[in-house]
Amino acid sequence: MPAMTVTATPARLSTASASFEAEFKARLHWSAQADAQIEQRAADILADVQQRGDAAVLDYTARFDGVHATSMAALELTQAEFKAAFESIPAAQRDALQAAASRVRSYHEAQKKACGESWSYRDADGTLLGQKVTPIDRVGIYVPGGKASYPSSVLMNAIPAHVAGVAEIIMVVPTPRGEKNAMVLAAAYVAGITRAFAIGGAQAVAALAFGTATIPKVDKITGPGNAYVAAAKRRVFGAVGIDMIAGPSEILVLADGTTPPDWVAMDLFSQAEHDELAQSILLCPDAAYIEQVQTAINRLLPAMPRRAIIASSLNDRGALILTRSMEEACEISNRVAPEHLEVSSLEPRRWEPLLKHAGAIFLGAYTSESLGDYCAGPNHVLPTSGTARFSSPLGVYDFQKRSSLIEVSEAGAQTLGLIAAELAYGEGLQAHARAAELRLKQVPPMRETK
Repeated sequence: MPAMTVTATPARLSTASASFEAEFKARLHWSAQADAQIEQRAADILADVQQRGDAAVLDYTARFDGVHATSMAALELTQAEFKAAFESIPAAQRDALQAAASRVRSYHEAQKKACGESWSYRDADGTLLGQKVTPIDRVGIYVPGGKASYPSSVLMNAIPAHVAGVAEIIMVVPTPRGEKNAMVLAAAYVAGITRAFAIGGAQAVAALAFGTATIPKVDKITGPGNAYVAAAKRRVFGAVGIDMIAGPSEILVLADGTTPPDWVAMDLFSQAEHDELAQSILLCPDAAYIEQVQTAINRLLPAMPRRAIIASSLNDRGALILTRSMEEACEISNRVAPEHLEVSSLEPRRWEPLLKHAGAIFLGAYTSESLGDYCAGPNHVLPTSGTARFSSPLGVYDFQKRSSLIEVSEAGAQTLGLIAAELAYGEGLQAHARAAELRLKQVPPMRETK
């Protein structure tokens, strides 16, 4: 049968147009507000798992994944399974997993040295001040399953946790109809997952957040999932930590017109193929080049296995935007704060200082976003939906916490005690003030507070 005919025509916008702001805003719009029914269903599942534990998880796994198990033991994935899966996949896949894992580990080890070490110093009076960095005890990582499986997500979530020093990493991954993905299990072997369970959805989030007779309660949950997983993570935050609430995938390409248009078209495809809500945007000051990219889109799309999804994404949310300059393109990029930002130009380092907000910045024509997804080294769990304005990629720091260190010397107490007492009296907290004053060599009378 002939391939289904699909076309992709991203919106063509120009910053010189009087209607640009309204058109651009409409293109960017995506509501992160979860459907009320999804929110309520997730809340019900969380409450049920919190009350009934393993029994509820078994019921929902049978209902949603079609896996009928009589005990949670039947749903636990073993280290032997991980090893067997690793040995069963082709040598090329084994080598790729190990090479990617090595690069991801090296990057996060460097990250730990830069920002994840304890430190302290002493004042002139001998008072010690510092910060103690310690790992989270136990984390849960959610790995999507179903329509697609993501061994790369196993590496990106588990390896920085290992580097941070997390003692236990519990993985949950849905296996619809009992189908286990060998690459995901092999990645668990390479990444050193402690325990894993073939469960997913809001029920898996609940089990990790509250604990059951079988699944240990974790301190933090990371990893993306569907709308039910996102709703569940949002609701359990506070009982446990979470990394972020992920929205649709995004790519923004800043191009100066020197990169082969086929490369840029395929980079736009690389995010559009995730799902229909994914967003792919090109910003370029060269109108002729934008036309070349559109031509490349038309020529390359029919050969894409996921062409229908790509076309839907580009038609509904994609945009090819003509800017007045590369400087203006950088300004617009900062407004978008994209998840993935490619600077596809001859002088990428010229533009990088102008770019403030992005999950990850890919410099130069040879740096395709897909390399970051799999093996460059930095984490591919990135802030979406403009949240790169105030949040960061997943990293070693997400699996650590910081405790302040304070050791006041006798001499230091004479100075700090006076300051603290004055402020405490000002706030009307007499016991605070007196606790500081009692350590003074000359203890003053206790004052009345207003």
